[in-house]
Amino acid sequence: MADPVLLEHPADGVALLRINRPEARNALNLEVRKHLARHLTELGENEATRAVVLTGNQKSFAAGADIKEMADAGTIEMYQRGVHKLWRTIASCPKPVIAAVNGFALGGGCELAMTCDIIIAGETAKFGQPEVKIGIIPGGGATQRLTRAVGKYKAMRYILGGDPFNAREAFEMGLASEVVPDAEVEQRAIALAQQIAELPPLAIQLAKEAVLAGMEAPLSSALALEAKSAQMLFSSQDQKEGMRAFIEKRKPKFTGR
Repeated sequence: MADPVLLEHPADGVALLRINRPEARNALNLEVRKHLARHLTELGENEATRAVVLTGNQKSFAAGADIKEMADAGTIEMYQRGVHKLWRTIASCPKPVIAAVNGFALGGGCELAMTCDIIIAGETAKFGQPEVKIGIIPGGGATQRLTRAVGKYKAMRYILGGDPFNAREAFEMGLASEVVPDAEVEQRAIALAQQIAELPPLAIQLAKEAVLAGMEAPLSSALALEAKSAQMLFSSQDQKEGMRAFIEKRKPKFTGR
């Protein structure tokens, strides 16, 4: 039986996770979620990994949750599956995670993309939260993450209506970071991951922490966190190397120390 999530290393410092359920349009069953959580936990602790790309295939990033797996489940069974805990694990990877989205990113697939830090979308990609059409609501973070990304009124439009929206609309709303031709999505995501992987990892990690924590804090607290994080980096070897290299007009060599 094929591994539902494949791990690849397309470049130095870059890991690529590929959802591998083409027969089900990469629907997110419990096994896929567990594999994603395990891989992202391990990659988050691996010093050699500095950025992660998360993708599917040309037809589907992830077409949503596996409806067949949950259709007859009850409340207690859904709770005991612990999917909410797996979502938290996936979202908490300390390394930058880039979603490379081709095809469908619907329901849980759209929510999975929103756990990432950057979304590169193909021109024909389709996003959406259609859960209301099958009698439920988003359960993987969309009511909160989509609202924070695009604002209340756009989020309500798509969460309450259940309609899909295309890559250009996602970009204009502020959900997608970039829109590129379908054939270029994965390579663009890898190239961006390489660019990030060459930068000082401590600075990258603290920048990510400041952005994410600041979104949930008052502005004064968020600014204080930013200032402390910036000050702390002056004790790092990478800060000294980066500034010396700038002064000496050479390329810096960052070690993550």
